[in-house]
Order: sequence, then C-alpha cells, then structure tokens
Amino acid sequence: MTEEAGRKPARVIVADDQTVVREGIVMLLGLLPGVEVVGAAGDGEEAVRLVGELAPDVVLMDLRMPRCDGVEATRRIRSEHPGTQVVILTTFADDESLFPALRAGARGYLTKDAGGDEIVRAVESVLSGDAGLSPSIQRRLLERLSEPEARPSAAEPAPDGLTARECEVLELIAEGLNNQQIARRLHVSTATVKTHINNLFAKTGVKDRAQAVRYAYAKGLARPPVG
Repeated sequence: MTEEAGRKPARVIVADDQTVVREGIVMLLGLLPGVEVVGAAGDGEEAVRLVGELAPDVVLMDLRMPRCDGVEATRRIRSEHPGTQVVILTTFADDESLFPALRAGARGYLTKDAGGDEIVRAVESVLSGDAGLSPSIQRRLLERLSEPEARPSAAEPAPDGLTARECEVLELIAEGLNNQQIARRLHVSTATVKTHINNLFAKTGVKDRAQAVRYAYAKGLARPPVG
C-alpha cells in the first residue's frame, strides 16, 4: 500500500483499553507507508463515537474492553457506519471471541504482536474487499459455519417452557456477555434483561450464570468452545 500508486493513505482508528498497547500500535502505524492514524479509543463505546465523528476506513479493534467490548462495537460500527471496516486485535489467535466478532462483521484479525508488514497487508486486504484471515482461521470459521444451528427451530419447542427471547438471553450469557452488553445487543433495557434472566433461572432451576451456561450447553441452546 503506497501513496506512489496514487492511493490516499488508509485512515485508521486504534481501539484498545491497554494504554501501552494502544500507544505502541499508534506509534508503529505512524511509521508505516499508506496508513494515517486519525484517532485512538480506550473502549468500544469511544470507538463507535470516533467512527461516527471521523469516518475512518478501518478500525483496529481490541476484543476485550470495558463498557462496550470489541464484538458489540464491531456490530454497531458495521450497522451504523458500513463504510468503515473492522480488523480485530487479539492476544491469541484462538480467542473464542474472535468468531462472534467475525459474525458481527469484522473482516480480518491481527495478533497484537503483528509486525508492520502484517498490519499493512491486513488493512490493504479489507479495503480491497478481501478477508484478512489466515488459512487456519478460515478453516476453523468454515467448520463453525458448517455446524448445525444450536438454537431450537420453530418446530422444536424450547426446553422447560423457555420463550424464544429467554433462549436468546441464555445464549448470550453463554457467550460471556454481561447484562449491559445483552441489553445493547437486544436493544432493550437492563431491567428487561434482568427480568428475562430471573424468569429463565426460575424455569430451569439454575442458581447462577455458570450453571446457566452448563444448562445451555446441555440443552443445545449454545455451543461450547472448540478446542
């Protein structure tokens, strides 16, 4: 990706809650040809706001952040600002949050120890319409997509009299989302989420979120982590 080819520099926002990591990535990007850092965010909420204000080409998005995690921020950015692509930043390539982020619209991923050449390639790939994914991640993603849907179909009633929305809440609990994140995902209030959780706990007889996750796996309402 070079300016000599007549292409404008890719405008990038970096989102990571660890100041040292965020500033290090920003510094590295500043040395790369064809990349211009236009903003940096300390959490997903700030990332979404900056995208609305600055309309970057790409966001390099950490997965695990306070207030709004990378998965939810990716979903909101891709929904509200489809002209901005998202590349996930992850510590480990097998992070289970990576697949929800890809389902939310992320087009690629980088590990946080990626070098400058890797970052340029990833940014260039997503801007050209390709997916910036390694062969191993592509293979695992295809395996995930080929698995049957976990949630019961309309022809199969949910266990223990759970409603469709209660099943949805239970699935999100199994993904590791907290009440606020579930509320944002479903576009409801946290009070409504708490009501759904109280109801599904009462119907299933579980006592806490850990038991709820085990119940979801046992009843096929969510898929346990692979590997």
